[in-house]
Amino acid sequence: MRKRTEYETHLARRIAKPLVAITLGGVLLLQPAAGLLPFFGTAPYVAAAAAASMKMTVIHQEMITAGAERIDYVWESTRSGKPVKANVHVIRVDLTHPYVRLDAISGSGGTVGKLSSVMNMAKAAGAVGGINADFFVTGTEGSPMGAQVTQGQLVSSPMKLNGMYMFGITKDRKPVIDIYTFEGSITAADGSSFPLAGINNSTYRTEPDNGYSHANTIYMYTSAWVGNERPKNAAYATPTEVLVRGGIVEQISEGKAIGGAPPADGYILRSHGKAAQFIRDHVRIGEQLQADYRLISRTSGQPVDPASFDMMVGGHTILVDQGKPASFSRSISGISGATDRSRSAVGYSKDGRHVFLVTVEEYGSSQGMTLAELQQALVQLGVWKGVNLDGGGSTTMVERPLGETGLRLAHPTEYGDTQRSVANGIGVFTTAPQGQLRGIAVSGPSVAFIGQQVSFSLKGYDTYFNPIDPGNVTPSWSIDKPIGSLKNGVFTPTKPGQAVITAKSGAASGKHTVEVIGQDQIAEMKIGTSGGTLATGAKISVPVTVKLRDGRQYTVPPESIDWQFIGFTANRQQDNLVIGKVSAGVKNGYAIARYDGFSALLTLSAGGASADFENFEKVAYPITFQSTSGVTGTVKVVSGLPGRESSKALQLTYDFTNGKGTRAAYAVLNGSGVTIAGAPTALSADVYGDGSLNWLRAEFIDANGKAHLVDLKKTIDWTGWQEVRADLTGYGMAHPVKLKRIYVVSLEEGRDERAESGQIAIDNIKVQLPSSIQDPGRPVIKMTLGSKTATVDGKPVSIGAAPFAEKGVTYLPLRFVADAMGGTVNWNQKEKRVTVLRGDKLLEMVVGSKEFLLNGVRKTGAVEPMVRSGYTLVPIRLVSEQLGLEVKWDQKTKQITVQ
Repeated sequence: MRKRTEYETHLARRIAKPLVAITLGGVLLLQPAAGLLPFFGTAPYVAAAAAASMKMTVIHQEMITAGAERIDYVWESTRSGKPVKANVHVIRVDLTHPYVRLDAISGSGGTVGKLSSVMNMAKAAGAVGGINADFFVTGTEGSPMGAQVTQGQLVSSPMKLNGMYMFGITKDRKPVIDIYTFEGSITAADGSSFPLAGINNSTYRTEPDNGYSHANTIYMYTSAWVGNERPKNAAYATPTEVLVRGGIVEQISEGKAIGGAPPADGYILRSHGKAAQFIRDHVRIGEQLQADYRLISRTSGQPVDPASFDMMVGGHTILVDQGKPASFSRSISGISGATDRSRSAVGYSKDGRHVFLVTVEEYGSSQGMTLAELQQALVQLGVWKGVNLDGGGSTTMVERPLGETGLRLAHPTEYGDTQRSVANGIGVFTTAPQGQLRGIAVSGPSVAFIGQQVSFSLKGYDTYFNPIDPGNVTPSWSIDKPIGSLKNGVFTPTKPGQAVITAKSGAASGKHTVEVIGQDQIAEMKIGTSGGTLATGAKISVPVTVKLRDGRQYTVPPESIDWQFIGFTANRQQDNLVIGKVSAGVKNGYAIARYDGFSALLTLSAGGASADFENFEKVAYPITFQSTSGVTGTVKVVSGLPGRESSKALQLTYDFTNGKGTRAAYAVLNGSGVTIAGAPTALSADVYGDGSLNWLRAEFIDANGKAHLVDLKKTIDWTGWQEVRADLTGYGMAHPVKLKRIYVVSLEEGRDERAESGQIAIDNIKVQLPSSIQDPGRPVIKMTLGSKTATVDGKPVSIGAAPFAEKGVTYLPLRFVADAMGGTVNWNQKEKRVTVLRGDKLLEMVVGSKEFLLNGVRKTGAVEPMVRSGYTLVPIRLVSEQLGLEVKWDQKTKQITVQ
């Protein structure tokens, strides 16, 4: 369960009704104020009309293993009168299939009390697929709020919370969704007993009494509990602990914890207050101690043996019951239920045969769902009974693609490729024996660019859809649409479109759909460097990225970009341009990048240059160390580093071992930062890497006091010196800016894959100053409708075709407009494309289209260019204003003035 700053702020902004804040185990929740929505029984928000307009379309289906199938849908509906869509991902599991099973997955070895990503949990458990599951209390170890049963063992008991449903599979492979409470007791040798409050629980506030979970209670901690504290953040409950092995009391520690973790062949009881008094009065070392516990079903009111379940995980509110949206069993305000977010859910079919593991994506063009929308989507999927799981940034699905041996993310999380650490998940497992070769799967990119060479490979799968070595298979390759060449599994696209690539060997075949991106799909194209130095030998980094109309973003391969150089020559070296000969007298140069006709502009100037910012030889300000809680380290200027033996550099050491959550170690420059002169477009530095895989960032403070966090390198995956570079143009910084901190950071998720401690060094920090493009001037151009004569700065000029007005729009020959404005013009007959370059602006229009490009951004005008009598005519106002000039119209004289 997320903290409010991460999970609920968006909701608070969007809901106008007053909310009352309550605290649960260190987590701030939001509950409607009196007179608003009740805490329980909250009605679904979606009306029948909205449900009727909902549409679910299957876009992809693929087996994961025998009995488990991945199905992707596009959900379309309306929200506030506007169309919305979201990607819905489902793993459908057939419980009647003998070789597939579900189980709870959590920390290494099925432990609780240590958060991890779904990917890491699934890998450790040997699952072939899975999703995240239960909510948890942040600020503690993060044990799940509901019950967790793994491999038939109760790993964690449900917390005492209202309306929290759980999902389980019984030993006879029947799915169950119900509310379960915990009931247990500890019985001493003299026959006295005391209630057992729970097993392997973090501290929390109970409902509805808002009590302290571990006060005056006994909790059991087994070897599934990670850590020597039981639990942490329980200062209000000084413990008396009892160590039990084989049912015999071995140790009693009054007023303090027993050192070490619980044993594999026993457990530790943690008691406080009245419970501790019971221990003092009735429990003795060497005597027997009996622990009994069970779950209680709210539906039947009867006790249930946890061992009667194969697996169980906790959820939240009920979503669907008897195939219909159900009233929410607890408040959804604290989980942003009325806000569109990523969502996770689990449910089963009416006959109990199929279990649906469901995630809804909020990333790029996928717009997420409210809980009410999720209810309707689950009904559309055929869910008879379903429960909500932890959503938002926790929503994660992993799968093993057909024919593959490893797992991958099935779709982006709210953070893209980054996975949030969670309490547990639901894993999909196969027990199938190895079968015979059944088919082959084609693997490779699903998106490609014109001119790129894309390689596809083959993987085999057996009778049960599990990976198998296909042996010496020599397939024949084919493609169903002529959008490129295909030879021996290497595809070279020549035009945009979507095609299916097929590999066939004997009776076995595999297919793979590939989409070749075309310029019509692009909304924006950007060169990674906004400017550069126009000097022979200068090397400029020019990675090109595109953002599509549907929100997807890609880096365009260098071989797919066509470059046009104006005022100089250059050689392309992957993502770099090396300036060759600069034309005599040229002060401004232009590099135009084009992909399938879509353009972006890079301006270069003899005045633009890389400027030294800090080389640490004579530092005139203090540099200090800061860190997040528990992190230690140092920062100092040193000499004699490898490769810098005769110079100085800034050295930052860090130790994240005792940190909590996201850990960071900062080198702070001059307290509040050091001012960078001008308006830098990029920053570079030499960094001595330690191969730690941690994250290197910088913090800038702009002229308005706003902080900007800039990635220098997402992973420090090298050792020794390497130049790193960050583009600063996309942050909207108000200049001048200060460089305040450079720091190393480690997120909680995936921390076990990164080094806990290390040492880096920084040297030769430089900034790239923007090119100074020569102003082409602002001539005064005067024209009259119907006249072929105009004046430019008072001098008469002949126009090939007289200006004319049509439907309120004035048109003029393009070449005259460009020449008079001090620009250059180019006409592409094949593409019917007009290109105008003036100053630092590149304008491109296509005859017959209202869309145009300005410095790599697609825009839409009111009218389009046209061709008449052999002249290309453009709307004068659109062209002039996009190029930075002003147009005036005199109705009386029919005169047009541009300046």
